[in-house]
Amino acid sequence: QVQLVESGGGLVQVGGSLRLSCAASGRTFSNYYMGWFRQAPGKEREFVARISWNGGSTYSADSVKGRFTISRDNAKNTVYLQMNSLKPEDTAVYYCAAQMGEVMPTRPTGINYWGKGTLVTVSS
Repeated sequence: QVQLVESGGGLVQVGGSLRLSCAASGRTFSNYYMGWFRQAPGKEREFVARISWNGGSTYSADSVKGRFTISRDNAKNTVYLQMNSLKPEDTAVYYCAAQMGEVMPTRPTGINYWGKGTLVTVSS
């Protein structure tokens, strides 16, 4: 079992930045592919970014490429999402996700573990 706790959400103006953190506990963090998904009001949960076990490989959704950066610190059992040049359409609840033993899917079905989410609101 893995517990994931997100932090760092809040209200930010268009063009601003936020850094989300996700602290993991319960199992060996470096065994998990980590990622972020988001869900806007009235929409389905969607993939944002993922990072491999040792951080050597990352992949992001086209909608955030060049603006968001995912990283991890295995010594701190934490994964981060640096979000720059934020847009109103980035407003959503952001969820941390963990996948054991395989590359994280880009669809929310089949994800092993979820955090409870942190709200990001981008005001124009």
